[in-house]
Amino acid sequence: MTEVMRESKQAPESIRNAVTRAGGLNRYGEPNFRVVWGWSRLAWIGGKWRDTNAEGELLREVIELRQEPKYTPHDRWHVERWVPPEAYGSPEQWYEQTSEFENGVLLPALGPYPARGDYEHSFTLEGPQREFLALTPAICDAVVRAVEWSRGTSATEKRAALVAREERITQKWESDASNALGM
Repeated sequence: MTEVMRESKQAPESIRNAVTRAGGLNRYGEPNFRVVWGWSRLAWIGGKWRDTNAEGELLREVIELRQEPKYTPHDRWHVERWVPPEAYGSPEQWYEQTSEFENGVLLPALGPYPARGDYEHSFTLEGPQREFLALTPAICDAVVRAVEWSRGTSATEKRAALVAREERITQKWESDASNALGM
């Protein structure tokens, strides 16, 4: 079987300290925010998996839980925010909502109940053209503060901001297309 090698990184201590200062600690004394490397952050995914060899030939099909990279792009830093366990409902609700049947096998498709909460994606560190951005305490501090600020923003304000952003993207695309076509 082909073994997948993943690039694993940990944020430097200076970054971890800056993010903790900016976001504080959760009820377990752990940071409310953390920075993780895309390849390093794994999550449980249950389902039917097709394992192939280097030539793409099917070796086996198996129904199981696997830990797979949670975020793309894999070669970027991602800022995560801690979410308390009650945000996921009760353990019973979790399994009811996340279990799936695959060929008659019931799987907890998202893995075990996050009894101590879990970290969820808040932001991917990359430039405006989706280019790699180096990890710096200043960038992380700004991201954490922006995420915290946005928590006080109403759903209506967030929706309006998303609509405005999509309109800007559409207008830019149309402008670029017109320029490329000489119109």
